[in-house]
Amino acid sequence: MKLPIWRLVWTVPVTACISACSAPGQAPLTAPLSARAPAKRKLPATPIRHVVIIVQENRSFDNLFAGFPGADAPLVGKGYGGTDIPLVAIPFNTPDIDHNYFYGVDDVDGGKMDGFSHNVYAYGKSGYAVKYAYSYLERSLVEPYWKMAERYTLADRMFPTEQGPSWTAHLDLIAGTTNVTPSTAVINFPSTSPYDCWAPAGTTTQTVNAQKALGTGPFPCFDQFRTMADTLDAAGVSWRYYAPAIFGDTCSDCGYTWSAFSSIKNVRNGSDWHNVISPPPQILRDVANGQLAGVTWVVPDDLYSDHSEVTQRPWGPSWVAAVVNAIGKSAFWKSTAIVVLWDEWGGFYDDARPPTPAFNGLGIRVGCIIISPYAKRHYVSHTQYEFGSVLKFAEQVFNLPPLGSTADGYSDTRSNSIIDSFNFKQRPIKFKHVDAPYPPSHFLGLPPSARAPDDD
Repeated sequence: MKLPIWRLVWTVPVTACISACSAPGQAPLTAPLSARAPAKRKLPATPIRHVVIIVQENRSFDNLFAGFPGADAPLVGKGYGGTDIPLVAIPFNTPDIDHNYFYGVDDVDGGKMDGFSHNVYAYGKSGYAVKYAYSYLERSLVEPYWKMAERYTLADRMFPTEQGPSWTAHLDLIAGTTNVTPSTAVINFPSTSPYDCWAPAGTTTQTVNAQKALGTGPFPCFDQFRTMADTLDAAGVSWRYYAPAIFGDTCSDCGYTWSAFSSIKNVRNGSDWHNVISPPPQILRDVANGQLAGVTWVVPDDLYSDHSEVTQRPWGPSWVAAVVNAIGKSAFWKSTAIVVLWDEWGGFYDDARPPTPAFNGLGIRVGCIIISPYAKRHYVSHTQYEFGSVLKFAEQVFNLPPLGSTADGYSDTRSNSIIDSFNFKQRPIKFKHVDAPYPPSHFLGLPPSARAPDDD
């Protein structure tokens, strides 16, 4: 009996596939991951040896945390012309609101933060913006996020590095830039899917330059900028990127992985590709088996993404809780910093005016929770952060050089590190289980959806 390809991927143990499923010309990854720091490398005097970046999809800070005590999280928004619009409670499953680069610019409206009401419509349907953009998820739906934010640090000034959708946001989370020249950055999704090195010939990207002029950019298989893979590899620091496998019309007889590293030429076409692991719940098994990389990214499957217009129940908060609980109850807890963040705003209202340190950003504010035995307790950080702040923290932890200069567009050099949300002199916080509606077994038992967690 011939199994469908998603079943083949699901039933092949990922750890076995790392060494047994190498592509031609690629060496398998054989070195086991461990709790120890890289050998013969001088590290700064912090107890952190593992940085885990858990990525969720498409929610503004206000949409997640409206009403959170001590945070900039109002329950009333501003509409066009400065009118007050009360935020209304919504379920996860609402129509998707347009949220590409251009809509983000319109939402910000020159800093007035009032464009959500007249420029953003779901599928062009008038009235959807007011009904759904000016909204928040009731605490009961996102209780695991609130519990984590209350126990550790909630950052209420986390801005995506640039204005735009998920594809560029995920690139910023591994590279701190999408600049293909010092004054030209890629925006929005490429012209054709899959949006990576496997795209059909002739696929192009869209760019914006320092003069705000639009242009046509290169094929989405980049070698124009460095990524964390380059600096981590050079320093001997292990890394892994857990991401969903996708199967679609353009790749019906094969699978590709919805990973930012799919668009990085030297990773996608080299031995480093074995650091990209699918399906995402494998991280639960790996941690239980004593494996956690120095730096780890975790991206959800569509089934448990926080993206609007999901057809499933709201599984995203339980998914994040499962990963946090797996690390929290393991030997890794005492040496780990976990950053939970949302890649972009998804079209939902937010009141915080984004700073503009570059011509293509910053983007509209998103949620960010910093979890660690050394995260400041019951703390709301008002420090301005961006995605480069997380990369900068990882560079400090592992004594790594910056990816590049601010002049060349790299955000890790210009940004404030999240290190000020830690107190390494405090008594380490004892981990407390994060209660969630769905247990880890729920996610371990799910077959992959074969859908991207976000494609807009």
